[in-house]
Amino acid sequence: MATTPRGSFSNANRHMQEEEVLRLTSVGVDIGSSTSHLVFSRLELTLEGSRYRVTRRDVLNESEILLTPYVDDTRIDVEALEAFINQQYKNAGIKREEVDTGALILTGVAVRRRNARAIGELFAQEAGKFVAVSAGDGLEATMAAHGSGAVAHSAKTGGVVLNIDVGGGTSKFALCNNGKVQEVSAIDIGARLLAFDKDGAIVRIEEAGRKHAGWAGFSVEIGQKVSQDNLKKMVAGMTDKLFAMLKPQAVTEETKGLLRLPPLSYSGEIDCVMFSGGVSEFIYNRTKTSFDDLGPLIADEIHRRMADLELLVMEPNARIRATVIGASQYTVQVSGNTVFIAPEDAVPLRNVAVVAPELPLEADDLAKDAVRDATLNALRRLDLLSARQPVALAFHWEGSATFFRLQAFCGGIAEGLKDILAKGHPLVLVNDGDIGGIVGLHFQEELKIANPIISIDGIALNDFDYIDIGTLIPSSGSVPVVIKSLIFPTSPQQ
Repeated sequence: MATTPRGSFSNANRHMQEEEVLRLTSVGVDIGSSTSHLVFSRLELTLEGSRYRVTRRDVLNESEILLTPYVDDTRIDVEALEAFINQQYKNAGIKREEVDTGALILTGVAVRRRNARAIGELFAQEAGKFVAVSAGDGLEATMAAHGSGAVAHSAKTGGVVLNIDVGGGTSKFALCNNGKVQEVSAIDIGARLLAFDKDGAIVRIEEAGRKHAGWAGFSVEIGQKVSQDNLKKMVAGMTDKLFAMLKPQAVTEETKGLLRLPPLSYSGEIDCVMFSGGVSEFIYNRTKTSFDDLGPLIADEIHRRMADLELLVMEPNARIRATVIGASQYTVQVSGNTVFIAPEDAVPLRNVAVVAPELPLEADDLAKDAVRDATLNALRRLDLLSARQPVALAFHWEGSATFFRLQAFCGGIAEGLKDILAKGHPLVLVNDGDIGGIVGLHFQEELKIANPIISIDGIALNDFDYIDIGTLIPSSGSVPVVIKSLIFPTSPQQ
């Protein structure tokens, strides 16, 4: 191994002894704008080639559903949330120190609350074991589509499945085509835009709730009681806008003002629709429990209009818990031919989100623009366009590694990651072949990337993976890598 002041470029024969089967206790914690819950699971991971795959998942305990507590409009009640979480650990008969790994997911309006960071601090002692994700609209839409089974169903049938996740503050859309999330969108339509006390008086108003009420012809104030007729009129208008999202040409200026992401552009045939999120519990008649919000009214209106969709409406495998149930975690050692790290102190890194764009690497003549666009699309889907921390770009190299193909590939990646690199974050690249060294060297020597560069190989990664990269091991020229993969209710074969 040669070491220079600029970094390390290793080329060593590497191997490691690994356990055939790993058994982990995992917890998924979902804090949403409407509801919060925990799921405790036992995961069994089996070594297949160079990667562990979840081959068995047993749910040990599902918590009760908590109506996410608020101190006021801007702050979640962290103390009440902590008490709930601690009680759920007791109910499950599991001590915190017995949990091997997990995932904390903040979604919806909860992400935007002033004290959202304080929620993460509830799990400070598990920081090294947990993946903590503040899910923006794109990522939440993508996770919901995986969790509901929409992605898996589209893969199984080769068809187009639209997942609509109707939550407390927003509704998210994910168009799934042949096992991939092709497009996502989100709009300010949800059950808790207005919330009421037991007497029907308004106790919470989101800004979008004021807009929807105004369009229905009335105003809303804290303490006010609104007639059922007015609420039904308001919900009918909300549902109009929800279903307008299925037809790009039907999106009005009013609707555009509610969009949190660009509208869907897909205008082809949709084979079926799935609903997930808290409101779906009412849509599919899974519960009659009221959370004193607009949820039942929205569900009734959606249910009434299902026939008008002229689409097959399928029930998902998971509805309110359509995000993640935890995370797997395991350690591997890089086993490819080369590693490029410059400078050497660029590592260690922890909890780096992985993005796996669909790169057009099968073409003999790589197009830099196509690589850039694929990278940007993947970042957008996972809410990583302007990430505040490094991201790891995972790819499977195909074809020859000529200068011209490397130049197009590396140039496209650099342009796609331009905003992230501009913040000074390291360039992190992971591939499952043995091209890590030459790719890293090309970025440094040919593209003159000034950022720290970490290019490792021998590891296959996917979206929803998070990695820890350790320091270089001089004796082997390798780096240890911990992989944490989000696990969804309907995808045991992660």
